[in-house]
Amino acid sequence: MAKIHELATVLADQIAAGEVVERPASAVKELVENAIDANSTQIDIYVKEAGIKEVTVIDNGEGIAAEDVPLAFFRHATSKIKDRQDLFQVNTLGFRGEALPSIASVADVCLETALQTETQGTFYHVRGGEVTAHKPAAMRQGTKITVTDLFYNTPARLKYLSSLQTELAAISDIVNRLALSHGEIAFALYNNGKRILQTAGNGKLIQTVSAIYGIQNARQMVAFSGEDLDFKVQGYVSLPKLTRASRNYISLLINGRYIKNKQLLKAVLQGYGSKLMVGRYPIGVIDIHLDPLLVDVNVHPTKQEVRISKEEQLANLIEQTIYARLAKENLIPSALENLGSKPKTKREPKAEQLDFTLAETSDSYEVKPKPKRSTAEITQVLMGSSLAQTQETTPKPAKAQDVALTKPVIIEDKRQLDSDELKAWDEKYRAKVQAKPINTAELEVEHADDQSSQTPVKEKFPGLTYIGQLHGTYLLAQAADGLYLVDQHAAQERCKYEYYREAIGEVSKAQQELLVPIILSYPTTDTLKISENRAKLAELGIELEEFGQNTFIVRRHPTWFIKGQEEDTIREMIEWFLEDHKLTVAKFREKTAIMMSCKRSIKANHHLDDFQAKALLEQLAKCNNPFNCPHGRPTLVHFRNSELERMFKRIQDPHQGKQTEL
Repeated sequence: MAKIHELATVLADQIAAGEVVERPASAVKELVENAIDANSTQIDIYVKEAGIKEVTVIDNGEGIAAEDVPLAFFRHATSKIKDRQDLFQVNTLGFRGEALPSIASVADVCLETALQTETQGTFYHVRGGEVTAHKPAAMRQGTKITVTDLFYNTPARLKYLSSLQTELAAISDIVNRLALSHGEIAFALYNNGKRILQTAGNGKLIQTVSAIYGIQNARQMVAFSGEDLDFKVQGYVSLPKLTRASRNYISLLINGRYIKNKQLLKAVLQGYGSKLMVGRYPIGVIDIHLDPLLVDVNVHPTKQEVRISKEEQLANLIEQTIYARLAKENLIPSALENLGSKPKTKREPKAEQLDFTLAETSDSYEVKPKPKRSTAEITQVLMGSSLAQTQETTPKPAKAQDVALTKPVIIEDKRQLDSDELKAWDEKYRAKVQAKPINTAELEVEHADDQSSQTPVKEKFPGLTYIGQLHGTYLLAQAADGLYLVDQHAAQERCKYEYYREAIGEVSKAQQELLVPIILSYPTTDTLKISENRAKLAELGIELEEFGQNTFIVRRHPTWFIKGQEEDTIREMIEWFLEDHKLTVAKFREKTAIMMSCKRSIKANHHLDDFQAKALLEQLAKCNNPFNCPHGRPTLVHFRNSELERMFKRIQDPHQGKQTEL
């Protein structure tokens, strides 16, 4: 009797569903990607109980032809590719033909769709892989898919789902990534009727970033772009002061597809150099464009893991582009912001706060502040003089024209748009607008480089004048814009790091012969790794000779080694290879410089004389990156003059109490 047999179609789909549909977020991802491939401009996602009870995706895309609807639920049925050549030039998010049959095998799926050229749509109902309904239906152009009772027939999968909040977070994360990769599409996400996300769909990445991460975070992100012959990278990354405890806030996008790639993620972090604190990660959106022939997306059913040709070249481009962009920024943090407090903004007089006019735009009216009053006028209002009170409180006779314009203008017919009343309304407000107002939301978060060109260029690092030392740990210095506190250990660590980084990088032939050679012994596994990397070590001036079993002898060392610490330095440098045998020479030099600079810098409670302190400030100012130590800690913080004045109440908010009537 034969033991080998073909599995039933439904069972095969359920097996495939284990890879394609792991949780409700997976179903959302597959359905939304299909909507994107259908050239939609608006996609609405509605979920109930974090998608476990119901998921509905509505789009205004091309729709599915009536004769193609049944075929769409067959495994490996797709409109995205036709032959082997198409497989290696995939320009769509989906192409495997597994999503719909996999979802339909473990849930109840209702599909409503229609083409623009059809007079009616199609309704198709599949439950557990079995078709229960197929009939015509009234439907606008596009597709609506409703998935209910997910995993109803696979209780093991349903049992191990996380809490509703965790599952909803996973759905939100998926939609966020898709929105970032397709800014030209307006996305809306609702859970139990409550809106979670809404994007504009106007193609401006910074506005999508603002909708997802908040406008305050978007203001602290900078745009970057770079390209070579094979790749083009662009996007936004946060300044080093805006970080998170997880890498999950970095989105890597390749040709509109969100991917996961450790080497490219590592390149983003290396682009920050030593500007990040240990264990902290930036927010970033890295949009990569390349020829589809250079990327293989047919690696995993979820299509988030891809193989990239010339991956190292792409990683170097990302690293260098981000590094060059951040090098332009002044990264001295405000002392009060580092403490988690925000300085209070100076309040304007109430009369000024409430003085607005309507500014006319191309398609709407928006609130626009009036020009500020003169100092004499504001003083008169605040002093509460009897004359000012009389003028403010006495009602002025209204002109007949103004009274007429305050009446509502009701439009009941298109022809009324040319009426005299509407023209008078337009003329009233057009006269008050001198120029077209700028979209304030856009102004606050977009094109920081353009704004900087209109303002005076600030020096990257201030000229500091030494004042004194505090507790043998901090140096006090002043500049024209306020007081600076310098962490002497972090400052010298930065100076020494850049010195050692350059010294190690030179790797000259200058060697110091040892009177007594150094003998190094290692276990067999370590010996094999060291032997494999002897050539790299020799490039840095560490020449190892085999000296018996599992033993090496060192007869000379680079001249920049500190006297008396030769053996410790060599051992520490070799340990980096034992931790990461793929460590590049460049990274090795950087790690070595960090290690040496940390151990050889002055510590806290070490008192410096005036000459030493001034010399340290001068060295810090000459550094390429004087803002952070190699571990990401700030070397100095800044108290602005205005902040100091607030501390001593030299600047006070105006009293808001009622004025005494005269």
